Amino acid sequence: MADLLVIVPSRGRPESVARLVETWEATDAYAHARLAFAIDGDDPHHAAYERQASAQSLMLTIVRWLPMVHKLDRVAVGLATDYLALGFAGDDHLPRTPGWAKRYVDELRQMGTGIVYGDDGYQGERLPTQWAMTADIVQALGRMVPAPVEHLYCDNAVLELGRAAGCIRYLPDVVVEHMHPVAGKGVDDEQYRRVNGRAQYDRDRRAYQRWRRGGLRADARQVRELRRQS
Repeated sequence: MADLLVIVPSRGRPESVARLVETWEATDAYAHARLAFAIDGDDPHHAAYERQASAQSLMLTIVRWLPMVHKLDRVAVGLATDYLALGFAGDDHLPRTPGWAKRYVDELRQMGTGIVYGDDGYQGERLPTQWAMTADIVQALGRMVPAPVEHLYCDNAVLELGRAAGCIRYLPDVVVEHMHPVAGKGVDDEQYRRVNGRAQYDRDRRAYQRWRRGGLRADARQVRELRRQS
């Protein structure tokens, strides 16, 4: 059994599967981690996703459409007891550094309880657009993304939690490149436009700010207690 499960929520982009599998194989990630695609049962491209997946990857179907963070949380909570750590990646995150998965696992084992992230080639240390955290955090909080957002500000919330609990570590020599249109590395499509629209920004910003005011302190306290016990 791999120590790390990296969950990739996706919709409408079955071509991303083969690209991710290729980069995982090229960086020897399958030796230490498992790749899981969380897709919607009503995705018109559902069959194409299954055809593209490798035998080493999981294809997890959510019965009905859910926002990205809800899909991520559901899968993470359901599988938290099976792995040392759980990771998130978008379907546009491509690992570039050989041995990156082993590095994540080694760092998290050393930390006992914690969060790690690498350089995405755009935000760098400023924001963990892709991350991995020890499974005890997911179990304690009952979710992987601490703030009750749908898509945006999830990386901000993870960074805030890690800093408040003193358990987040940036690995600048580990590159997991974010092939996003904003970074000039991807093509805009319907999914990007939907989740980056003004209504989504406003809704998630309000949820994130409410959590910062009322939930961050309690969540950080729980994680600090885990650290004392680990």
